[in-house]
Amino acid sequence: MATTAAGVGRLEEEALRRKERLKALREKTGRKDKEDGEPKTKQFRDGEEDSEKHRELRLRNYVPEDEDLKKRRVPQAKPVAVEEKVKEQLEAAKPEPVIEEVVTSGLLSPPCYRDLKRDVAKKLEKLEKRTQRAIAELIRERLKGQEDSLASAVDATTGQEACDSD
Repeated sequence: MATTAAGVGRLEEEALRRKERLKALREKTGRKDKEDGEPKTKQFRDGEEDSEKHRELRLRNYVPEDEDLKKRRVPQAKPVAVEEKVKEQLEAAKPEPVIEEVVTSGLLSPPCYRDLKRDVAKKLEKLEKRTQRAIAELIRERLKGQEDSLASAVDATTGQEACDSD
């Protein structure tokens, strides 16, 4: 308890020193405040000063019922037509094509085409084999699910061929 009282006393002393330094600084800069050392913004203002500093009340969004307040209402502002400005800005933002057509025929010579075809042909063969295997697997899976219907379809076609041959 004694340490807290000593701590509080020390803090109060520091606060007093700070106030004295601020007061000396105000006097040095020529700022004049009331004797209590409070800045003017924190001091109580007289009613006369308040009435001069307040602006006149203007009502933009509020529709008052009182006739005195209705006089202070600001008329609705009309929006400015910006369609033409936007169209001009959009037209100005459209980039003009610098190069209209790119000629690709002169970029690679015919031997380069052959080299590309040769290199890609090996990869295409592998892909073609994989594709055929995948298609065959898909067909087998479908046929396993429809074995009964397949057998009946084969029997029906065989029976029709036998009838046709007679």
